[in-house]
Amino acid sequence: MVEREPRLLAIAVRHRSRGAMQELAEAEVTLDGGVADDFRGRTGRRQVTVLSLECWQAASREAGQPNLPWTTRRANLLVTGVDLAAAGVLRIGEVELEVTGETAPCERMEEASPGLREALTPAWRGGVTCRVRQPGALRPGAPVSAHPARTPEPAAGAR
Repeated sequence: MVEREPRLLAIAVRHRSRGAMQELAEAEVTLDGGVADDFRGRTGRRQVTVLSLECWQAASREAGQPNLPWTTRRANLLVTGVDLAAAGVLRIGEVELEVTGETAPCERMEEASPGLREALTPAWRGGVTCRVRQPGALRPGAPVSAHPARTPEPAAGAR
């Protein structure tokens, strides 16, 4: 496997439920709305969804559709060179995201390509859900770094 420099490759939003994904050249990410103008963007655990190119390629090959566009997954951000399953915090350019969980593959994946839902299931291949901790602007090419979840410090006097 070729090691890739961790980078943001693409950004996408949808404007309504079941709406088409629209790729963007840049986007603002806010504390209240996630990726600006995205239908799902609101305060909560699933403000932004992030997908790994390497996981997407493996899953789409396994499903027999190696050329499926990444937007089929309906994620907001496509990154490369990052193990999302091991990340607690993602730093993408000036934006900081707290990983809140796995993006579970849904029936929409099966509608897109038979076998895709199952192919996305192992090893968090479907990506991660995130909460915005630091807002900012994003553009493809921004550097990405993954960090473990922060462990709270014990209270003073605790043993």
